[in-house]
Amino acid sequence: MKTLIVSLRCCIVTLVLCCLLYPAAVTALAHLIFSHQAGGSLICDADGNVVGSELIGQEFIDAAYFHGRPSPGNGNLMSSGGSNFGPTSRALKERIASEARRLAAAYGTSVPIDLVTTSGSGLDPHISPLSARLQVARVAAARGISPELLREIVDRFTLPRDFWILGEARVIVLPLNVALDARFGVPREGGASAPAN
Repeated sequence: MKTLIVSLRCCIVTLVLCCLLYPAAVTALAHLIFSHQAGGSLICDADGNVVGSELIGQEFIDAAYFHGRPSPGNGNLMSSGGSNFGPTSRALKERIASEARRLAAAYGTSVPIDLVTTSGSGLDPHISPLSARLQVARVAAARGISPELLREIVDRFTLPRDFWILGEARVIVLPLNVALDARFGVPREGGASAPAN
């Protein structure tokens, strides 16, 4: 009986430490040091309304917005995950080739690989700087602004490699589009369409 009581006490102490105190301390410390990230890296529009997260890609199809990577879930944020097609999949190769031809015809040039391939999660919020620059002419025309001004804005939203050596330079699409709306206004409905990617 004594062994059972000691075991129960150890179990309760461990549960309190590991399931209550430690998570509470780590959460409080994270909110204190990295409050933006601990809160979900949320992004607000000019009115202060939460419109999304820097960590999750969203689907944009209007010509006045930069488009992100394609998603197997077609913009459904609850449908995280890849297509499960392997590198030898004929269906995958045909889809990528078809999408590349369609976008090349729309943009008048070959397109970067990240505009025709999904990420492993299907929710990647980044595109390459090359993909963003390819879309500048379309977005500038749809918003009635100069491409030069828009390129400067894109450059401000281009993140370098982490610690100058890890990963690649990238553009997070949602904050860029939110900044465009804040500066130039929300495009009116029924505007020009664009090749969704």
